[in-house]
Amino acid sequence: MREIIRAAFVIGRRDLTAIIFSKAFILFLLGPLFPVVVAIAAGSLGNQMEQDADKPVIGVMMSAEDTAKLISVRDELSKQVGPNWYPEMKALEVGANSKTPRANLDDKKNNLSAVVSGTLSKPVVTGTEGQVARNDDKIAMLVSYAATGQSTKLPDIEKEIVEKSASGAKQGQQVMGQMAQVIMYFLTVLLTGMVLSNLVEEKSNKIIEILAASIPIESVFVGKLFAMLIMSMIGITIWTAMGAGGFMLIAQGLPMGAVPEPALGWPIFMALSVIYFTMTYLMLGALFLGIGAMAATVREVQTLSMPVTMLQLIIFFFAFYTVTQLDKPIEMAAAVFPFTSPFAMIARAAQVPVLWHHGIAIIGQAFFAMLFKRNVMKSGGGAKKEGVQKRKLFGLIPLSR
Repeated sequence: MREIIRAAFVIGRRDLTAIIFSKAFILFLLGPLFPVVVAIAAGSLGNQMEQDADKPVIGVMMSAEDTAKLISVRDELSKQVGPNWYPEMKALEVGANSKTPRANLDDKKNNLSAVVSGTLSKPVVTGTEGQVARNDDKIAMLVSYAATGQSTKLPDIEKEIVEKSASGAKQGQQVMGQMAQVIMYFLTVLLTGMVLSNLVEEKSNKIIEILAASIPIESVFVGKLFAMLIMSMIGITIWTAMGAGGFMLIAQGLPMGAVPEPALGWPIFMALSVIYFTMTYLMLGALFLGIGAMAATVREVQTLSMPVTMLQLIIFFFAFYTVTQLDKPIEMAAAVFPFTSPFAMIARAAQVPVLWHHGIAIIGQAFFAMLFKRNVMKSGGGAKKEGVQKRKLFGLIPLSR
């Protein structure tokens, strides 16, 4: 075991030094610019999908008669212009012991975007600046119809602006979880592909056979896998520093509360992001190493890697869909299945303030990664004859010790 670890360290140091001090490393650092653009576009699409899926709900805190009139008018007008034109309305409890509009906004069970209180003659809208600006004209029109039966003169609406609401925070955390999944997916695809290309290049130059004839084959693969992981972490550190600098410049012009905070807080969320990326990288990196071992030419690599890449995409879309399905069977299945677990759990970290879930998930992922890596990198059996052990790399490359 000590020999394997020592040899793996030598291989890892060799590969890492060769990559870091090459001119190609600069191009490697510039590579994620295109995935970042795609990630931003996908995040915008996800945000639009989320807005369509999670429609705004307006709470109504008026007298029973005014509340009934307002909701009735909303339902009647929606039949004429479509159900998505006016926001959905929900009657809230009104009384001496009832919650205030701000308290109802903070209640995640209600999932409200804004609250209308007061009377039909003097309505008051409480909500975030964005939600109030988005819905105040529609609310004024509904109030006018409920009060007078027409909308010739819209009433003046008093506005109470709050920093954030439960609905806005929920949507922001969902988008954050989806963005984290997109970034982790593109980084994994980019970086695990480099493991494959590096292995195929050394196989074509017969270097891999020379290395495997001198040291245990397990050391060759473990060394290469962790060398690429360390190189990936160096690149991610540089990209994160650059992205953080740009984000700070942009965030200065944003209003307070515009950037949602992960449910577990930024330090824990960033730490979990690194851990989950490492787990998915080790699993997929081992898989791509296995593909590289079975392929003798670049054409064979492309043939074998295409189904795996498509499977990665399906896995990503499955995990991406479950972001809005918290605590449902499909989301739990994604959290348990090893290949989707890192993506599902990083989205959960953005939305659910529970830490022990991640401890169990990380232990399960680590166990599966070790088991998976061991089986993917497993050498074929050989016979001992005259003190010489012959082994085969995945049954294809004859090696001798």
